[in-house]
Amino acid sequence: MDGWLVIDKPLGLSSARVVALVRRATGSKAGHAGTLDPMATGVLPIALGEATKTVQYAMSGLKRYRFRVRWGEGRTTDDSKGAVVAESATRPSRGEIEAILPRFAGRLLQRPPAYSALKIGGRRAYALARAQRVPELAPRPVEIRELRLCDMPDRDHADFEADVGKGTYIRALARDMALELGTLGHVAALRRLSVGRFTLDQAISLELVAALPHIPAASGHLLPVEAALDDIPALSLTAAEAASLRHGRSVTPRDPGERARLDQLDDGTIVSARHDELLIALTRIENGGLRPVRVINR
Repeated sequence: MDGWLVIDKPLGLSSARVVALVRRATGSKAGHAGTLDPMATGVLPIALGEATKTVQYAMSGLKRYRFRVRWGEGRTTDDSKGAVVAESATRPSRGEIEAILPRFAGRLLQRPPAYSALKIGGRRAYALARAQRVPELAPRPVEIRELRLCDMPDRDHADFEADVGKGTYIRALARDMALELGTLGHVAALRRLSVGRFTLDQAISLELVAALPHIPAASGHLLPVEAALDDIPALSLTAAEAASLRHGRSVTPRDPGERARLDQLDDGTIVSARHDELLIALTRIENGGLRPVRVINR
């Protein structure tokens, strides 16, 4: 199989475990676009076969999350799986929460959770934290496109939705909002609603994946390789130009319309090169031409 499966990741499984199960069920090379913690559920796009060459571009899209914050408890992992390390009796009101939301919108610096997969001196941060060597992680630039308060089911909890860019930690967002409100907090529940153009409406269960090899074309659940590239400029090539790209040679479209579109793009831009609407290669613009970066073999 070459293409994408959107999995509704169940609670308790790591993203790596889900990839392994899909790989075993399909017999295809597989990789995921954007890690979800075991305590999180929701959209986990899995690339199969040649689609694995497009994973990094799928991961660059916006992600939407729905999450619940539990006020009054700070935890080691900034989520419900960690041990309680501090408590606060302060509980924010709706007005107080809504007042601080603009401070967490736009481009800002965020300190990742100590329990994260970031590497420090060649070791994962979570491994250091588990060994009682809690790492000092420097703040990193992130983007929070939108943050909304959805509900307050009781005084201890608040439900939010957020649209965020690559590298944003919802656990860190919950922790920092709580601190801004003069209390403590952690993520009690987390569900991812979308990754780029991949949504829950397209998602299937792991149980259904087991039947996919016996269903022609995965009964419509297998999305095309191109599905992750809607936000990347695309140019149409002739058969001869496509053949040159497949052999690793740079090309410049001879069609006047495609050449005009190419001239409007900057050097270094990643372009999806297609022939008859089929992805041939991911290319980079260099000196007015298209240099192949990843060739798709089908």
